[in-house]
Amino acid sequence: METIKKLKEVRPSWDQYLIQIAQLVATRSTCLRRKVGAILVKDKRILSTGYNGAPRKLAHCAKTGCLRDKLRIPPGERQEICRGLHAEQNAIIQAALYGINIKEAILYCTHQPCITCAKMLINAGIKKIIFQGEYPDKLAYQMLQEGQIELIKTGDKNAPGSL
Repeated sequence: METIKKLKEVRPSWDQYLIQIAQLVATRSTCLRRKVGAILVKDKRILSTGYNGAPRKLAHCAKTGCLRDKLRIPPGERQEICRGLHAEQNAIIQAALYGINIKEAILYCTHQPCITCAKMLINAGIKKIIFQGEYPDKLAYQMLQEGQIELIKTGDKNAPGSL
């Protein structure tokens, strides 16, 4: 009985486990501003992963420099002016590339999605987003709510398996 109690104290919940995997995915990011990781999950199985950075075969920002920094673009604005793709976009693209159905999946992400990613996630049929860090994009948050995607920020004591 004592061993079972200790195991429950050490073993993470599914939400904790999956957000930790998203954190690990973020370590592959090549973005100089913000490291973001995302995973799409259905029935506790990882369908695809993504991190932010330049598209395949293109030079990473570590080599070219950050275009957004050069142009002094603040976070949360003008996301299209960037060499990189967002983690959520890469997770969706990876699933499409390999023919994986992500409808009704859950997105675990190290940060709240931006407006561009929010629109893609709504149209992809994502049912829930569990995220950690804030992102300065209130419109994205509002659209996700309007699109009936459940949003859970980890650390919320009402969230299942909150960190």
